[in-house]
Amino acid sequence: MDTRTGLPVVGMVGGGQLARMTHQAAIALGQSLRVLSVSPGDSAALVAADVRIGTHTDLAALREFAKGCDAVTFDHEHVPTGHIATLAAEGVKIYPGAETIVFAQDKQRMRERLSELGAPVPLWRPVSTAADIADFAAEVAAAKTARPSRHAARPDRDAPRDSTAGWPVVAKAVRGGYDGRGVWRLPDLAAAEELVATGTPLIVEERVPLQRELAALVARSPFGQVAAYPVVETVQRDGICVEVLAPAPDLSEARALEAQQLAIDLANALGVVGLLAVELFETADRLVVNELAMRPHNSGHWTIEGARTSQFEQHLRAVLDYPMGETSLAAPAVVMANVLGGPAGGMPIDERLHHLFAADPGVRVHLYGKQVRPGRKIGHVTVLGDDMASVRARAARAARRLQEGE
Repeated sequence: MDTRTGLPVVGMVGGGQLARMTHQAAIALGQSLRVLSVSPGDSAALVAADVRIGTHTDLAALREFAKGCDAVTFDHEHVPTGHIATLAAEGVKIYPGAETIVFAQDKQRMRERLSELGAPVPLWRPVSTAADIADFAAEVAAAKTARPSRHAARPDRDAPRDSTAGWPVVAKAVRGGYDGRGVWRLPDLAAAEELVATGTPLIVEERVPLQRELAALVARSPFGQVAAYPVVETVQRDGICVEVLAPAPDLSEARALEAQQLAIDLANALGVVGLLAVELFETADRLVVNELAMRPHNSGHWTIEGARTSQFEQHLRAVLDYPMGETSLAAPAVVMANVLGGPAGGMPIDERLHHLFAADPGVRVHLYGKQVRPGRKIGHVTVLGDDMASVRARAARAARRLQEGE
């Protein structure tokens, strides 16, 4: 508790842009967000008043950081589960817990648990050799032949297989991948052999015939209250999310409710406290779970202006066991576009802001205080309006102005 205000102190491990935007939400609630940052130059460390320098892998630093915090949470999933369990055993309220966050850290554990729960997932398998991957590709080919219905089913493992069929498959690093890293599309056995030779622990999945990607974002408190946001469409380019459209255009009410209920069920089954983002593939006839994130998420940045309660405030409410906030849209159409670092040189970012605001004063800009590198997320813009097509065009134009200085 902050003795100056009588209000709780939340500690967030990680000093990136998620902590920076959570700090902004904490201000409105009168709270003090404490940040554990690797460097004083990190996004959140540049703006938060209570910054401790340390690493998320150092148990002593985590212990010291947690002293005086009413709750501790994360802006990334990379804190060792053993450290989280130790802090919880010592009385720290830390969310999500070790038994939960492991499913966001370890893709094999995630797929195993989702399969146990009967959640819709792609065909998948842990692999250690190129022969394993070739065998899996043949399994995928057999499944496609034997899957005329909408429900995926594993084929008979004893049936004869063509080891050259079923490519491409998708390989994923069991741990550590994000923003397109740690994911490989393998077109053939030669590519599989090259990847296996790196020694990276892997799972492989079938390449889902997706029509688009969706995200269902929910928050859950220790009491068990759950709040669901409108389902959004996420647009990826080179493995990086470039746009989020809220609500997902032309998504039927039945499919939207299915996605929200799936996210709620997973939050309850996995014991999530805080935000849970369920990244989904939408195919012609079903939803498939792609990834899970247990923290504020890029697919929810639109909520700062576009929802009645932002995902960052909602995350704080959840970890403090406050009642959940209203999640409805603030406008019929909301689009968030990520701002990526462009080529070196050109117009300074401040001058780009001047030009953008003169051209479209309704655009909301969030810059993260990061050093610019090509392809790096350095901020995002959000536009609200009545027509999705025009709102989307404005958001894309604004992001391009900040990235390229046009």
